[in-house]
Amino acid sequence: MKKNPNPSMNPQIWVSVLVLLASFTVVHLVYVGVIHPNATAAMAAYGSEAQKNIWVILKDPEQQICISLMFYCLFLMGYKLVKLIDEEAIYTQDFLAAHDKSAALDLQAALTELESSSYRENPAMATWINCIRRFKNTGNVQHAADAIESSVDSLAASLESGNSMIKYITWAVPSIGFIGTVRGIGSALSSADKAISGGDITGMVEYLGVAFNSTLVGIFISLILMFLLHLLNGRQDEMVLKTKDSCERHLLAHLHE
Repeated sequence: MKKNPNPSMNPQIWVSVLVLLASFTVVHLVYVGVIHPNATAAMAAYGSEAQKNIWVILKDPEQQICISLMFYCLFLMGYKLVKLIDEEAIYTQDFLAAHDKSAALDLQAALTELESSSYRENPAMATWINCIRRFKNTGNVQHAADAIESSVDSLAASLESGNSMIKYITWAVPSIGFIGTVRGIGSALSSADKAISGGDITGMVEYLGVAFNSTLVGIFISLILMFLLHLLNGRQDEMVLKTKDSCERHLLAHLHE
């Protein structure tokens, strides 16, 4: 097995910070170099009709923040998925395949072998270690099986809590869109006097466009992230089931009262 320097399903904090900064920086450069010039040109050419233009829909800061957070969230999901795929074979592996299942297991030797592995903090192997320790202390297979159940439940809870940042971003994106809605409506109301007295509704239409476009983009991005999170949760649940099945089929077969 290759060395596993980071057993967590989450990237290290410094990696997350760098990716977050990179996401905001790259999106900002795209906005400055592509989206803002095209939006300005569309508004100059089409006036109020430009509100339907994709560049105008994306031009405001709320949409920029939502898109930046989307790419950061995609990185977090992609990292977790790569980790799951990379370690998938471990979840069904018999870590004590060299030991005869029909003979009594040397518990101390098995613990030493597993604890010396570079994968000892992997959820699957950690479950094996906990189970063998419980059996060594109690000499009861049922107690060892209970340790498997407890470890698997802890694994499921750990995976669920590890998705907290992704869930927060998925919730925050439409909320940022609503901030743009409030800002746009407030600006539109502030220009209402000008529209009534002078008959120029261009400013009001532009501000209302800000209000609706920010919500539209925020909700659309949130729907995408929620769907991808659902797929990720399904893959994580599959990993938990594989870990439990592997322990019941392989580990318990090595234990004899």
